[in-house]
Amino acid sequence: MPKTRRGRAFVVVLDGVGAGELPDAALYGDAGSDTLRHVAEAVGRLRVPTLASLGLGNLLPLEGVPPVSDPAASWGRLREASPGKDSITGHWEMMGVILERPFPTYPAGFPAEILRAFEERIGHKVLGNVPASGTEIIARLGDEHVRTRRPIVYTSADSVFQIAAHEKVIPPDALYAMCREARAMLVGEHGVGRVIARPFEGTSGAYRRTAGRRDYPLPPPRNLLDLLAEAGRRVHAIGKIAEFFSGRGITTQDVTTCNADHVEALVRAARAGDHDLVFANLEDFDMLYGHRNDPAGFARALEEFDAALPDLLSALRPHDVLMLTSDHGNDPVTPSTDHSREHAFVLLVAPRRGRPRDLGVRSAFADIGATVADALGIRARLPGVSMLAPTGGREEERP
Repeated sequence: MPKTRRGRAFVVVLDGVGAGELPDAALYGDAGSDTLRHVAEAVGRLRVPTLASLGLGNLLPLEGVPPVSDPAASWGRLREASPGKDSITGHWEMMGVILERPFPTYPAGFPAEILRAFEERIGHKVLGNVPASGTEIIARLGDEHVRTRRPIVYTSADSVFQIAAHEKVIPPDALYAMCREARAMLVGEHGVGRVIARPFEGTSGAYRRTAGRRDYPLPPPRNLLDLLAEAGRRVHAIGKIAEFFSGRGITTQDVTTCNADHVEALVRAARAGDHDLVFANLEDFDMLYGHRNDPAGFARALEEFDAALPDLLSALRPHDVLMLTSDHGNDPVTPSTDHSREHAFVLLVAPRRGRPRDLGVRSAFADIGATVADALGIRARLPGVSMLAPTGGREEERP
């Protein structure tokens, strides 16, 4: 089949935009989390006409987003089959990797032997070693860090080993080298999902994180991106996608760092790209608003994305397939500032694949990857059921 007829696949992940608690949310301390619904309630009315026209309001009740009788996309929700609620787990599962055990977390900080080994590797003592939000810990320990030149180590409810340093005290390249040392030692029992560099700048009382964040995840098991590479297909990554997959299976990338730039990169790829899969992560919802318990900012980011979305939709070719989805929740109205164990939403735009339909509640995020494989004509022995199947594939009862 000619490539132009086969079309391309686009997967756009709205990081942290959860669609209601999963059945096991209470085990994670997330009972009652409902990111999209709570954001809409907090601002009184969510103004997202393009997402509404695709069927966002058909997924669940949302203030200001009523269901429509003739949505332009198929709509549904996805359960996460893997344990956990972090971005790595979510993105890996989309590409066909279902974990049996969650990545380790450290609610009381890292064991003393881990800190000693890390300090020996980098030649510095460290500060912190507590679960904390990034903005809070640099406000609390930033002055001591500047005075002692010790890097700040902290974690969260997620499986992360984060290192913060002022750019004038420990330059970003030196901070990145420390992160590589941490990544090399944090394997096996202590194989955290991500080591994260968190550079910051500013003066006492006014420290602020810079755009120099860099993630060092564990390398993923074999997944759909590997199969696409082996089949000679081109994968274009936008935002943090290449980092999540350690660069494997990625042909080209746009290392964009904010939602506006991510969407611009998506539109460029749709208009002129010859890629088979374009895979993007839009992290501002999670990073700037979910983690900071800012529902108004979260709503504003959704509305800004919605305003930019028509440019992407108009750039699609007739046989292209677009999936808008999410990787976990981050409910900004709950006391927690961490990720929440929630369904992902999915809106599937595939005009040459039949009328839009209710996809129900899917059994795994892996249905995203199965749909990509189906759209691109790839035979993949991976988990998941294509949502392009005539009946929509596997369905479960609507909640």
